[in-house]
Amino acid sequence: MTAGPGAQAGDTPVGFAPPPYPYDRLTDLKANAIERFDRGGAGGDHGGVVDCSIGTPCDPPPASVLDAMARSDTERGYPTSQGSPAYRAAAAGWIRRRFGVSVDPDRELAACVGTKEFVASTAQYLRLRNPLRDTVLYPAVSYPTYAMGAALGGCRSVPVRELAGGGLDLASVAGADLERALLLWTNSPSNPTGLLTDLDAAARWGREHGVPVFSDECYAEFTWEGPPRTVLSSGVEGVVAVHSLSKRSNLAGVRAGFYAGDPTLVGYLLDVRRHAGLMVAGPVQAGSVVAFDDDAHVLEQRRRYEERLGYLHGVLAKVGLPTAVPAGGFYLWVPVPAGVGGGWELAGVLAHEGGLLVSPGGLYGPGGTGFVRIAVVQPMERLELVAERLYRSALADTIRGS
Repeated sequence: MTAGPGAQAGDTPVGFAPPPYPYDRLTDLKANAIERFDRGGAGGDHGGVVDCSIGTPCDPPPASVLDAMARSDTERGYPTSQGSPAYRAAAAGWIRRRFGVSVDPDRELAACVGTKEFVASTAQYLRLRNPLRDTVLYPAVSYPTYAMGAALGGCRSVPVRELAGGGLDLASVAGADLERALLLWTNSPSNPTGLLTDLDAAARWGREHGVPVFSDECYAEFTWEGPPRTVLSSGVEGVVAVHSLSKRSNLAGVRAGFYAGDPTLVGYLLDVRRHAGLMVAGPVQAGSVVAFDDDAHVLEQRRRYEERLGYLHGVLAKVGLPTAVPAGGFYLWVPVPAGVGGGWELAGVLAHEGGLLVSPGGLYGPGGTGFVRIAVVQPMERLELVAERLYRSALADTIRGS
């Protein structure tokens, strides 16, 4: 093979170099907060860092779920990639109860190993099916894995501008991008903004333009304005809804989710994923059946998140950081006040003054640089500790003087 222009014999081609993992970029902020609030340095205390940077549930999952996993007796055999009949029936039953929508658990629903791996791999698999299309459309301010999934699949990622009240400005998608569009991701309620998307409108747009719409609905149980929504409400043609037990049931560690919708898309992805060996573990499936069938623990979790959102919303307002209560989800999307340099600077101030670790909004796209995201996953006593620290600090005076 002849070396390309400028190449030297023996040169190694430059391939994909993964960027730093987004939340690893918080290492220095966390180290400084630990020094001040775990070790009591520089006027801090020993109450510890309160980590609200990631949406990792801190509350316990139902004991009945853990018991079902321990007693499943499924450890020796390989699980199916589609998920057991009981798993799929339980997931379909939850969809029917929660959204009033019926899906066929045999043709229109399959299991996934949590939903992050599904988000990260779907572009790659769909491009194998349709190599003439190479563009992933996704919300401009969003979970980083939508864009990363495009990169891992050798695709282009094109952010779609968001409307002020929530949802995507799909009319703004350029014609050239539309012609190359492989799929559109939506996320409602949105991580990080908490805004809601008109999923029926997104589904119509996708059908009109022949673009599959994949709707990440993992925060649907925590919809505060109106009932929860699903893209499946207008039918399954051309759409796939993606759901997880990670947030709903505090089971992020077991990696259990499902995708449901268009039987052609679901069937194709299932066939590919079988070859890739993507299977939800048998004990996890047994526990998930119990979780999907139980709505009471979700009501309790909703109560917890509502209380924490309301409390921390009030605390932030008192220290000069007023923010909107989200329409859904359990994140506060806090605008950076005038005079503060940006999301990273505000995150540093909150870590130093309150021992509160948050995510700078720039992790979710350039449109997020003027915000920080706070996940209200910590129990009330930890949020109250943050409030005491912030009230003692000069934060409010500093912000007002900026």
